[in-house]
Amino acid sequence: MSREDYEIVIGLEVHAELSTKTKIFCSCSNEFGAEPNTHVCPVCMGMPGALPVLNEKVVEYAVKAGLATNCEIERNSKNDRKNYFYPDTPKSYQISQFDKPLCKKGFIEIEDEEGKEKKIGITRIHIEDDAAKLNHNEFGGGSLVDLNRAGVPLIETVSEPDIRSSKEAENYLRKLKSIFEYIEVSDCKMQEGSFRADINLSVRKKGAQEFGTRTEMKNMSSFRSIVRAIEYEADRQIEIIEDGGKIAQETRRWDDVSGKTFSMRDKEDAQDYRYFPDPDLVAIRLSTEYIENIKNNLPELPESRKARYINEIGLSEKEANLLTASKHLSNMFEETSNICKNHKLAANWLLSDVSRILNEKEIEAEEIPFTSEQLAKMIMLIEKGTISSAIGKKVIEELFEDPKDPEEIIKEKGWIQISDEGAIKEVVQKILEANPQSVADYKAGKDRALGFLVGQAMKETKGKANPQMLNKMFIEELKK
Repeated sequence: MSREDYEIVIGLEVHAELSTKTKIFCSCSNEFGAEPNTHVCPVCMGMPGALPVLNEKVVEYAVKAGLATNCEIERNSKNDRKNYFYPDTPKSYQISQFDKPLCKKGFIEIEDEEGKEKKIGITRIHIEDDAAKLNHNEFGGGSLVDLNRAGVPLIETVSEPDIRSSKEAENYLRKLKSIFEYIEVSDCKMQEGSFRADINLSVRKKGAQEFGTRTEMKNMSSFRSIVRAIEYEADRQIEIIEDGGKIAQETRRWDDVSGKTFSMRDKEDAQDYRYFPDPDLVAIRLSTEYIENIKNNLPELPESRKARYINEIGLSEKEANLLTASKHLSNMFEETSNICKNHKLAANWLLSDVSRILNEKEIEAEEIPFTSEQLAKMIMLIEKGTISSAIGKKVIEELFEDPKDPEEIIKEKGWIQISDEGAIKEVVQKILEANPQSVADYKAGKDRALGFLVGQAMKETKGKANPQMLNKMFIEELKK
């Protein structure tokens, strides 16, 4: 049997660190990147007798996330202790939510493999505190614990097992990330670990009703790695089943270098965590007014922004989809458009050259190093005729390497467009003399010969000649 005879079943657990100023149960700073063990106190260090106090902003952000993902909001909720014993858990338990999460029974809509709309169910969104971070010393041996991350507030979004491919998984994660960015509950910086996913994956024969035995791959924080890990793990499980073996329910580690998963430990079930209500925290009671107030003040979501781009600005559905998939890209589009007063050109540059370089560098839109003002200025220089579109492509590449005023870049590089009629006429004459066959082809009705001649002139001037003037002058000369 081949892979086509099997169906992949995926459920995702996504952890997003919340953008609150302080941690979830204490007043320590929630800022990323501080010196190790400087944002700590007796509460987040798990000292005996230290009592947690719930950060109200964490509840607000979780409710926001629930409303934005079509969840029901639980008016009577509570915190529970999830017991496990790892070196990065100072209390030897995590404060989480078990049977009464703040948000449940939601969904988001994505595109499946064929581009059709598909609804992915969300089982729950609950709040919890993050663990500390282990820094492993590969050379000297041993590990050091940084407690700055202990107590950082998280929302965990648990999907239904509705995802059937690595592409659907990527689409779901990108959509969820986008929603959290739009409602401003998390910065979702995957490179800093503030948006990461656990992948629960099993396979079954097509047509089977029962799920297969699942494995879990934890703390995945790159879309590329997630896609590769799903593809590898599905093939691994199918191969074991085809050889007559059984899949072990376990947690596996993805190794990006070898492109393989490796067994870490048996996968725990809920009973292994011995959940019980946290005795140090009071129940969470939410009024209808509280929930309605949050609902009425939600920022613009991707779907409504997409509709605005299509109906008010006149972008195509594809353009609107691509731009609104990332809040940072969408904001950059709006800011650039407002400055240069040209929606179409702003969209074209962001979706062509800027997106191409992002893909080549394997970075996200929030890592674009230059500003909307710099991009708008480059577009305006093209509109003025100071540089050509071909030079614009070079300017974009320079902006990624050394973001500064585009005018400075073109002066330093000598890229200012040649718009002097005398200079252009000289180039046109030179190219016509060097290409008699193309001249004959054009006069014989082969219009493509004109494009060749213009291309040769652009090459001769290193892309600096004004293409409109070149076209016009070539036609004038060829008609003589």
